[in-house]
Amino acid sequence: MNRLILAVCTVLLAPVALGETVAVVGGDVLTVGPAGRIAGATVVITDGLITAVGADVKVPADARVIDAKGKLVTPGLFTPFGTLGLVEVGSSAGPVDSVQRGNQFAASFTVADAFNPRSTLIAINRIEGVTRALIAPGGSSADALGNRSHVISGLAAVANLSGTAASIDKRDAALVVNLGEKGVAFAGSSRASALLELRHALVEAIDYQAHGDAYELGAHADYVYSTTDLAVLGRVINGEIPLLAKVDRASDIERLLDLADEFKIRTIVHGGVESWMVAKRLAAARVPVILAPENNLPANFDRINARSDLAAELYAAGVKIAFADGSGSTHNARNITQSAGNATVGGLPWDAALRAITLNPAEIYGVADRLGSIEVGKQGDIVVWPGDPFELTVYPDAVLIRGQVQAMNSRQTLLRDRYLEADTSKPPAWRH
Repeated sequence: MNRLILAVCTVLLAPVALGETVAVVGGDVLTVGPAGRIAGATVVITDGLITAVGADVKVPADARVIDAKGKLVTPGLFTPFGTLGLVEVGSSAGPVDSVQRGNQFAASFTVADAFNPRSTLIAINRIEGVTRALIAPGGSSADALGNRSHVISGLAAVANLSGTAASIDKRDAALVVNLGEKGVAFAGSSRASALLELRHALVEAIDYQAHGDAYELGAHADYVYSTTDLAVLGRVINGEIPLLAKVDRASDIERLLDLADEFKIRTIVHGGVESWMVAKRLAAARVPVILAPENNLPANFDRINARSDLAAELYAAGVKIAFADGSGSTHNARNITQSAGNATVGGLPWDAALRAITLNPAEIYGVADRLGSIEVGKQGDIVVWPGDPFELTVYPDAVLIRGQVQAMNSRQTLLRDRYLEADTSKPPAWRH
């Protein structure tokens, strides 16, 4: 085996200690919780859970100590939309496991079953502070056989970036749909068709809930959607799973809100470039918006009213926000710190920007009881920073996921270090 590959496997896949007690000592802890900022504090994590946080916390005798004096300590970062672990190189000939095509399924397509916790992209993002991610399905153009994607892309899941087999934290975290200009590609030539296709699916799900037994006995008309799809859509109708809609134009967001109110379903907006125009209604309906602050130009007709202070406008109106990297949140999910920094330039308070990449995504996907902030009883996702994490030149000194200290390297850093070895006795095959 090539020695580089062996080194990567040894470092990135090495088992970490279970049941270890870790103490992060002396840093300024930004809890993103009720305690706020605690100067010179200690965070103790035992068996993966935070057991103590405070300035007067005693360090257990058997604890592994991480010195954070003079540094900032934050919760692990949570990227709220992307395809981490579902694709390595999007333009390659290999499969892109996030893409759903074909007529046999739509709503029941779940990317959790395709997630690769050992993807090289996991470590690349983990060493920059990302500890959790929403992995989401999406649509694409028809394949060579004519199989097409649908307005309904399928089920997203919450995953951790530990690189272990137990990486899926929550299956069925949201049902992803495409509306507005994004939905046109999958529903004919009109955005009205995309909305109608979604409405029809929800109506069928309601009917299936009422007449499913008769359908199974052959005494009911056929459905367009499969029974597995209708079962998932029924969970959306019942409020178990939120609808995550990719949509930018204000009028399309209004139609989405009308639909959500009609069917009494929970909704999340992804994109929302023109969402500031309907911010009051979004706040009243408690609909969160996942946005990319760098998408602040009128790139298409759905984004004519783009603005650089979108995050600040939504926050001021009381809308819950989270930041996703505008390029797709896969290779560069780590760029959510830059997104947060850009948002502060647009007027968003710094603490609100940090919350938008930690606790808010956890709340949006229903996992805030165990993730998103540094509080006793929550999982020990911790990042130690030597400076402001929103600064481009600041990178973490330490990352913990569920209380386990992560290796601070990736395939990229190992390759970098290999080719920096100019003065070496190793053979040319190693150096070249």
